[in-house]
Amino acid sequence: MTTQYYTATTIDGYIADEDNSLDWLFEVDDGGDANPFGDFFAEVGAFAMGSTTYEWVLAHENAVEEPEKWLSPYGDTPAWIFTHRELPRIPGANINFVRGEVAPVHEAMTTAAGDKNVWLVGGGELVGSFADAGLLDEIILGVAPATLGAGAPVLPRRLTSKRLSLTSVSRLGQFANLRYAVGPPVA
Repeated sequence: MTTQYYTATTIDGYIADEDNSLDWLFEVDDGGDANPFGDFFAEVGAFAMGSTTYEWVLAHENAVEEPEKWLSPYGDTPAWIFTHRELPRIPGANINFVRGEVAPVHEAMTTAAGDKNVWLVGGGELVGSFADAGLLDEIILGVAPATLGAGAPVLPRRLTSKRLSLTSVSRLGQFANLRYAVGPPVA
């Protein structure tokens, strides 16, 4: 079981612009049928996201009124949504709304995932909390040919090469795909 952060980022290290928009991402050629998300998600047994990411899904996929927009890619895979607010529940989705420390949630997620992986969807601050707790094993980045100049950073933490080790590089359409193993926090 591996806890993975799999996301797209701009060359200058942002996952969303200052308005939490992903419009920049949908302009990029991803190679069509070669997109590896399906294979990646087949190995996911549980996933987590922050409230901003969840709200983006609600707004842009209209998932409350059209739950199939959530259920089609994620099925009944359990999701944990970190939030301090009341948020709408997507009908039929296996969603757990949580707050607080990531360690007990990670334990519940790994139990639910069984022998599959845990995916940290984002955002970066949530993933940073997992990294701070030593609960992040791998970062998978699809680097897009775009710059935003500002916005939500891919990971608002200082992680140096003492913790990160490049394990693979590949190309998918216009994306450079990078995989890094993440070591434990450095004392």
